[in-house]
Amino acid sequence: MTKSFWLLNNYLTIVADRTTTDGKYDLIEGYFPPGAQTPPHRHTRYSEQLYVLEGEFTVWVDKNKVVLGAGESAFIPMGTPHVVAALGDQPARGLVVAAPSAFAQLIEATGTQNQNEAPDMELFNRISTEIGDEILGAPGDLP
Repeated sequence: MTKSFWLLNNYLTIVADRTTTDGKYDLIEGYFPPGAQTPPHRHTRYSEQLYVLEGEFTVWVDKNKVVLGAGESAFIPMGTPHVVAALGDQPARGLVVAAPSAFAQLIEATGTQNQNEAPDMELFNRISTEIGDEILGAPGDLP
């Protein structure tokens, strides 16, 4: 059973999580509108693999920048500062595998059903800390 949420201006669908994967991974489909960019952050308890379905993602993994088109992917090792962005004038859509499972917990706990509703940032920061995520700057900053 999939669940979809808006989180920080991105539409994220939980395809699989700890309840269906025995905690081994999360599978998330993400839609980034044009110009959307995550803040610099790192995951201290799980790695991330991004696979591009449509559009183009610009990804900074530590100090390395790569631009990915449909059919391309990037691996983000656990503990590595990174930023994911849809910098073009078109939206981007991709799949994320987070292993072991943790990222879906953040999405479900802090995402909203309304695109224009801001998440509860106190809750976002608390859940981020619980799952080992660290925010390293503001959207627009680079690692």
